[in-house]
Amino acid sequence: MLDRLLAALRARFGSAPALAEAPKGVEVLAAMADRRVIRRYTDSPIDPALLETLCAVALSAPSKSDLQQADIVIVTDQGQRDRLEALLPDNPWVKAAPAFLVFCANNRRHRLLFQWRDRPFVNDHLDPFFNASVDAGIVLATFVAAADRVGLGTCPISAIRNKPVEVSEILGLPDHVFPVAALGVGWPSFEGVMSPRLGLDVTIHRDRYDESGLKDKVEAYDIRRNTTQPYKTQRHTDRFGTSESYGWSEDKARQYSVPERADFGAFVRRKGFKPD
Repeated sequence: MLDRLLAALRARFGSAPALAEAPKGVEVLAAMADRRVIRRYTDSPIDPALLETLCAVALSAPSKSDLQQADIVIVTDQGQRDRLEALLPDNPWVKAAPAFLVFCANNRRHRLLFQWRDRPFVNDHLDPFFNASVDAGIVLATFVAAADRVGLGTCPISAIRNKPVEVSEILGLPDHVFPVAALGVGWPSFEGVMSPRLGLDVTIHRDRYDESGLKDKVEAYDIRRNTTQPYKTQRHTDRFGTSESYGWSEDKARQYSVPERADFGAFVRRKGFKPD
């Protein structure tokens, strides 16, 4: 099983730590390292009790100062789903997911405590927004890991933030509650796709942040990714043409050459946050 773990890490990062002995839980680590993006599902439904159980497991994750600032909306009403899916035209595979969840950051409950006890909320700045966002992200990641363990496939949908005002209206999210990401969930109809990652020498640091040789390392990752998982299409060819060496760095540079969510800051302020 140690060999499986190391093989998965090499496939993911191009290298693996020099681990000589299998640690406790190596089976789980190997499965986590080998996790796949799943966007195609069977027609089999998910037991609602299992879905709720996974939500409970996810909400068992760490929470900043025990503030518990994450909520999960399980969207079961078809009308609600239709309205949300209409906001995701570039994600047609969302419709195939038997279950659709929206993970929300919730700083509202914390603020209500001050109202109920007639105390001033003196920390009304960026930190409450950030704390709630991180809590929601941790819960999302924990749900994904839990779903993997029971054999379900998932794919997060950050595009839910492209239309945060409309999502808030559909879901009835009050002030200081906002969507962080959606998640499609279902029983996989194929083995999924492993996404190669940047090398460990790029994203793991010792004592201090270090980006020495970063350009060369990213270029090496582009080559490795093109070898193992080349991009099927190129973005914005009308603006940038077609590249013979189209890798991760070129794809990301093209992706964010177009304005995206420029109004999200205004949305956050309308939700009552003061991120200044």
